[in-house]
Amino acid sequence: CINEELYIEMAKLLVEDGYLAAGYDQISIDDCWESKTRDATGRLRPNATRFPSGIKALGDTIHALGARFGIYSDMGTHTCGGYPGSQGHEQIDAQTFAEWGVDYLKLDGCYNNQEGYVTGYPKMGRALEGSGRNITYSCSWPAYLGTNETAKNFSEFRRAGCHLWRNWDDISNTWESIVSIIDHWGDYSEVLQESGGPNSWNDMDMLIIGNDHYGKVLPSDNARAQMAIWSVCASPLFMSNDLRTVTDEYRQILLNPEVIAVNQDPMGIPGVRATPKGDQEVWIRRLFDGSTAVALLNKRSKDAKTEISVDLRTLGVNVPDKAKVRDLFERVDLPEITKGQLTAVVPREGVTFVKVY
Repeated sequence: CINEELYIEMAKLLVEDGYLAAGYDQISIDDCWESKTRDATGRLRPNATRFPSGIKALGDTIHALGARFGIYSDMGTHTCGGYPGSQGHEQIDAQTFAEWGVDYLKLDGCYNNQEGYVTGYPKMGRALEGSGRNITYSCSWPAYLGTNETAKNFSEFRRAGCHLWRNWDDISNTWESIVSIIDHWGDYSEVLQESGGPNSWNDMDMLIIGNDHYGKVLPSDNARAQMAIWSVCASPLFMSNDLRTVTDEYRQILLNPEVIAVNQDPMGIPGVRATPKGDQEVWIRRLFDGSTAVALLNKRSKDAKTEISVDLRTLGVNVPDKAKVRDLFERVDLPEITKGQLTAVVPREGVTFVKVY
C-alpha cells in the first residue's frame, strides 16, 4: 500500500530520470493516506504506520527536491476508499493542508449528492483561498454529473474556485478505456473547447503510459496515441506509473519535448476532433506560434497499418500552398505538403502526430 517511503522514492526518481526538468513537477498522494478517524481537534491525520513522519515532513522532503506536493480528499462524508471526507470540515481541512505545505488538492465526490456539490465545492474553494497558501484546486464535481457535457455549468465550477476538473469516467490501462475517453471528448469537442483553457482545464484522467498495473503494459503505439490526444485536448498530464519500472521506450514518449510543448501551448485553447467519429479520425489544435498540431488517429483497422489522407484546408486549417511538416514523436522534418494535403501511414491503435506550418 502507499507509504511515505514510496512517495519519497518517486520524488527522487522524478528528478533523477528527467521528469521534473521536462515539466512533471508534482508528486500527489491519492486516496488511503488517512487514518480512519480525525484527531481530537477534528483535524485529518495520516495513517501513523505508513506515514510515521507525518504529511508536513513528507511535503518538506518533496519540496526540497524541487517538486510540488499534492494531496487527496473528498467532498463527501467519506473518501471513495472509506476514509474521513471533507464535507462539513472545509475550513479546518483547508487550513490543515496549508499548514502542511500542500500545493494541490484533488477533491473527489463520493458519498455526496448534487445538492451537496453545489454548496460543498464552493465552500472548499473559499476555504482554500482564505488559507494563506496558493493551492491549486482540482474538482471532481463534473464527473459526478453524468455524461452530457453540454448540461454542465462550467461557469459554476470556475466560480467555485476550481482550476481544473475531472469530467468523466476513470481510466484503466486498456486501449478500450482510452478510446472511450477519446470518443467522449470527440463527441463533446465544441463545449469542451469552449469551457477549457487557463485555470479551467478539462482533465481526461491520468496518463497510463508505462503503467504496469495488473501485470500488463499498454503497447507503445497505444501510449503514443494517448499522449498525442491528451496534448491536443490540453488535458493536464498526470503520470500514474511506477517510475521504478518505466522502460526507456515509455520514458521517451513521456519526456518528448515537442509533444509536451503542444500540451503546454501558451495560448491554452484545447483542440477538437475535426472529422466525424470513426475508426480513423483527425484531431487538430491551433497553437500560439500560428502552427497547427494534427493527430491522425487509427483507433482500429483490419490491417496493421492504414493510410489516412486529409485536406487540412477543408477542416479550417490555414496553411500556405507549401507547408512544412514536423513529426513530433520522431522529431524529424517530413516532406512539405501542397495545398493542405496531408497523408500518413498510421499503425493500428496508434497515431501519427505532426505540426504543420
